[in-house]
Amino acid sequence: MTVHFDQPISGRDTGPGNRTTAEASGVSGATERPFVRRLWHGRPEDPRWARPAFLALLLATAVLYLCNLSASGYANSFYSAAVQAGSQSWKAFFFGSLDAGNAITVDKPPAALWPMALSVRLFGLGSWAILAPEVLMGVGTVAVVYAAVRRRFSPAAGLIAGAVLALTPVAALMFRFNNPDAMLALLMAAACYFVIRALEDGRTKWLLWAGAAIGFAFLAKTLQAFLILPPLALVYGVCAPVTVRKRIGQLAGGLAAIVVSGGWWVAIVELWPASSRPYIGGSQNNSFLELTFGYNGLGRLNGDETGSVGGGGGGGNGGGAWGETGWDRLFGSSIGGQISWLIPAALILLVAGLVATLPHSRLRSSGGTPMARRTSATRGAFLVWGGALLTTMLVFSYMQGIFHEYYTVALAPYIAPLVGMGVALLWEKRDKAWASLTLAAAMTATAAWGYVLLNRSSEYLPWLKWLVLVGGLTAALGLIFAGRLGRRLALGAAGLGLVAALAGPAAYTLTTVNEGHTGSIVTAGPAVAGGRGGPGGGAPRGGGFPGGGQNQQGQNQPGNGFPGGGQNQQGQNQNPQGQGQNQNPQNGDGRRMGGMGGMGGGVGGLLNGAGVSSEAKELLETDAGRYTWAAAAIGAQNAASYQLSTGDPVMAIGGFNGTDPSPTLAQFKQYVADGKIHYFIASGGMGGGMGAGSDGTSSQITSWVEATFKKVTVGSSTFYDLTQKASG
Repeated sequence: MTVHFDQPISGRDTGPGNRTTAEASGVSGATERPFVRRLWHGRPEDPRWARPAFLALLLATAVLYLCNLSASGYANSFYSAAVQAGSQSWKAFFFGSLDAGNAITVDKPPAALWPMALSVRLFGLGSWAILAPEVLMGVGTVAVVYAAVRRRFSPAAGLIAGAVLALTPVAALMFRFNNPDAMLALLMAAACYFVIRALEDGRTKWLLWAGAAIGFAFLAKTLQAFLILPPLALVYGVCAPVTVRKRIGQLAGGLAAIVVSGGWWVAIVELWPASSRPYIGGSQNNSFLELTFGYNGLGRLNGDETGSVGGGGGGGNGGGAWGETGWDRLFGSSIGGQISWLIPAALILLVAGLVATLPHSRLRSSGGTPMARRTSATRGAFLVWGGALLTTMLVFSYMQGIFHEYYTVALAPYIAPLVGMGVALLWEKRDKAWASLTLAAAMTATAAWGYVLLNRSSEYLPWLKWLVLVGGLTAALGLIFAGRLGRRLALGAAGLGLVAALAGPAAYTLTTVNEGHTGSIVTAGPAVAGGRGGPGGGAPRGGGFPGGGQNQQGQNQPGNGFPGGGQNQQGQNQNPQGQGQNQNPQNGDGRRMGGMGGMGGGVGGLLNGAGVSSEAKELLETDAGRYTWAAAAIGAQNAASYQLSTGDPVMAIGGFNGTDPSPTLAQFKQYVADGKIHYFIASGGMGGGMGAGSDGTSSQITSWVEATFKKVTVGSSTFYDLTQKASG
């Protein structure tokens, strides 16, 4: 099937009202087909192989992401504890509480937790019940990207885009992990798809759906959902095939959809009496709005994050707690292998796509009349995906606050369509010298950059970098002459290029799938010289935490800043003083507990779950039903590990970092007097350091407990029985 690249599959590029290609050719509408037949064969205008190939892509993605899924155990126990709480209490479900006693919430809105909590309600607590919904989101994102690219170009272009997305290492990591980023990526891809549909026919409903997707994405990861709003609004405002007045009204309607979709929950939380809801984790004054615009908002940009564990990075090319900022941040040692494999090609193809659809283009519609310049939906598609990519890259490159490698999964749904669309457009024009040379340039850049990335892990499949380089350059040479070669030779060069381009990220993806990932900082692929990598990731480089730096094997060296020490490549705590260290990765109920072993504060106790011995588990489970909280601990990861092990609520004093002023000392004393908490879990120094909080509440609680109540030692773990006063 020949595709005219300035004419959509739907046949609408100059405005609404035109018939579809199928209608114009006299083919019966798809609605007349039985559902099963339509599901298998797809659209009437598609080749017979298109729909089976698409379904095979989705099946392969699902199988890949489900493989070895349980190796990650509870993954990030911080969110898994909230999922467990939501499966036990509808109030905890609604607010995103860390425990069923509703003491404090996670430091994000709860939308990303809801699918996992419903799954756990249906199937019980376990790794698959928590992580399988994330896999489904990954499959859904691949489907959305395919659908968006296929509409404007061809099924082959959609398949390329879907495969690029599925084999992006950080995507394989986060679509198998329980952080909010999986839902964010799905909804951002859906929003771009809806805007592209709106650019085709100018119908308002697509803008409303796009607004609803962005608004719900806000409930997954707050203001990050709004990063792509400026380019989407600008592209629609300029390129939509309707009058200016209508465009303004439609954009206003889309904004209203965002407010309704994301604002209903915010309004309820802000209006709900603070005394009868959990404390808003991550905030300093129990306000979700303060959390949104502070710690999770502007603080991420300028580094001024009250209650944060690290603080801001340096401006310009300076270094900071979360790595160096600058235009090349996404290509550095820690981040490059996660996402950047095809960024050079995507940028080259973006420019080529925009040049090919410039207003002075002589492309004509199938009817022989010049295409509408401003309203070209093909150019609009490049502008939508390209604008989303460039805006997000710019923010990620220069933000000075908390930044983790896995954030870059947000770029994957934008890179993949640009590659699929650009390759398809240039392939159709390969008989023109500029198109074949641009294809060759994109292939050369991909091969060279793939070699650089693979060379950063010198012991990781050393032969692969040469396959990528030699195969890619050979393919580039063939693509230069693709318009003159026979069809088979041209297809052979294209196939070799595709294999060379995807070999590196595919290898990283398979390595990622083959390993378990736990804790709060995770990375895809193998360990990389000068950066992080391997299972469990690690802490920030170069003194990002006072506990010390990171060596070239991705291992943190012990330091004096935190009692917890560092993390080795296997995600185990090397702190010899860590209390409750788990030597066996299986806890009492047979499920793998993730993260570093020690309870001791520091990086280990802060960013990863503690090991829970069977003796400690038995102690906390005794008479737990008589209390609102079986125990309380400084920091959410410590509390989460005990809660997941016992199944009983454990209060996280100070929230994730131990720095939130909740509960106050007076509130905690009242909880103890009312008999609501049984044990206090010793923090190994965290309460006086990271857990001090803005007014020292965690430290005050720790000091009061240690001076007032009886110490109970179980193995290497220390607890305080809040029902028994200390002797003397």
